[in-house]
Amino acid sequence: MTAMTQAPETFRDAVAALQSVRPRPELSLEEIRAPQRLAPWSYALSCETTETTETAQTAGTAGTAGTIERARATEAVPATGRLVLLHDPEGQEAWQGVLRLVVYVRAELDRELASDPFLPAVGWSWLTDALESSGASWKALGGTVTETSSARFGDIAGPPRTDDLELRASWTPTTTDLRPHGEAFCQLLASVAGLPPVGVSVIEQRQT
Repeated sequence: MTAMTQAPETFRDAVAALQSVRPRPELSLEEIRAPQRLAPWSYALSCETTETTETAQTAGTAGTAGTIERARATEAVPATGRLVLLHDPEGQEAWQGVLRLVVYVRAELDRELASDPFLPAVGWSWLTDALESSGASWKALGGTVTETSSARFGDIAGPPRTDDLELRASWTPTTTDLRPHGEAFCQLLASVAGLPPVGVSVIEQRQT
């Protein structure tokens, strides 16, 4: 990609909006090398958890989503993600526009949570809820939520079994104001990691 000063104004405005995002203290957000072959112009951010929370449960949760939230809130897990901005001045039919955002998020799961049949639907709702609550405007949203399990055998380091959640999605923003989209990305990662919502009190869980 050529220097930012030579980039189209639409792309420059979109990048500037993403650069204005300030994540919560438990998350680290930084610019990374963007893929070069998906569009004429691209920009990327990575995000990961930087610390864990103490044993806690979120107050006021209910239902299946609340059960998952409470279970994950007892111990924040390592989570990583990438947000990629693509810009094609000529547009692409599948995008329904000239900008496209692509997100990938991955987090470890405990065995109990990995066996929950509602997990994929809840994982997808974390994304849509984040977009809606941030005030982002979008169209043509699509993606997948995948649960993966790996078993280790023989002389190999690491736990005998690991379970992971992977979310891949893309959508088309309707304006170049991408700050809400960047904030939604950070909120999504926090949800996947099991961090309590900002401003929501947590109740220390008693050992029984």
